[in-house]
Amino acid sequence: MNRLISTALILTLTLVAKAQDPVPKVVRGTIDRIEHFQSMYVTERNVDIWLPEHYSESKKFAVLYMHDGQMLFDAESSWNKQAWNVDDVVTNLLAANQIKDFIVVGIWNGGSTRHSDYFPQKPFESLSKIEKDTVNAQLQRVAIVTNTGFRPQSDAYLKFIVKELKPYIDKKYSVYRNRKNTYIAGSSMGGLISMYAICEYPKVFGNAACLSTHWIGTFTPENNPVPTSFLKYLSNNLPNPKKHKLYFDCGDKTLDQFYPDIQKKIDQVMIEKGYSPNNWMSKYFPGENHSENAWNKRLDIPLLFLLGK
Repeated sequence: MNRLISTALILTLTLVAKAQDPVPKVVRGTIDRIEHFQSMYVTERNVDIWLPEHYSESKKFAVLYMHDGQMLFDAESSWNKQAWNVDDVVTNLLAANQIKDFIVVGIWNGGSTRHSDYFPQKPFESLSKIEKDTVNAQLQRVAIVTNTGFRPQSDAYLKFIVKELKPYIDKKYSVYRNRKNTYIAGSSMGGLISMYAICEYPKVFGNAACLSTHWIGTFTPENNPVPTSFLKYLSNNLPNPKKHKLYFDCGDKTLDQFYPDIQKKIDQVMIEKGYSPNNWMSKYFPGENHSENAWNKRLDIPLLFLLGK
């Protein structure tokens, strides 16, 4: 457990702190950087927009919003020398004519605010005071929060995306603005906030990919009320399966070891709420860990499922 706590600290506290500001280098396509995007709702942060090689103002593109933007494109500029290599994966799928045309909006996380930005707010607020105190204590134990207490601000983070960033992208780039062509994706805490986004804004986001979703919220499964709160939230807030598609997955090593049993319960909720293989996929990858290298290896699966032709 101590090793996992150390991993949690590294993932959460160093994700931005050791990331550098240079624009990531990509093998395919180009990156547009918005330096320190200003927001009324969250701390300023960089946004990297990846455009495929054939991007043109003469046609429309779908949009994929992704969290932890500093980890998406260039391993050399990331803190752990790993990356999703999104540009490579997407370019190969586009070259094979397997997916629709789209751009990627990589939203940098806020470093010290990452956990509070990405932690679904309404499920947390549904907890009793004793349960909130338990979550707070568990996060204090791994130095995610101070003694001032844990306060999720994911509602504000989603407002930043929906009310500020998306209008900017819609205006500057040649993209579709409708729900059907608006996607959101992330891993770990980024998986949680992607799930939360499609539930809170079902008219904005039509599709979500949640890889290695951090269903435990803290970093211990023991005496943890968080997974149950997420199950209840999804049961009451999943969007219409006729108009939305969701993808979930997990491995079973490092932090991912805590997810498979919870994911099975999530899958049962999906079935109960009317989701079927046409609009929902849940994959299990034995032996895979909680890392950008692992997510890179299987990124093509959610892309083909959600954006496939």
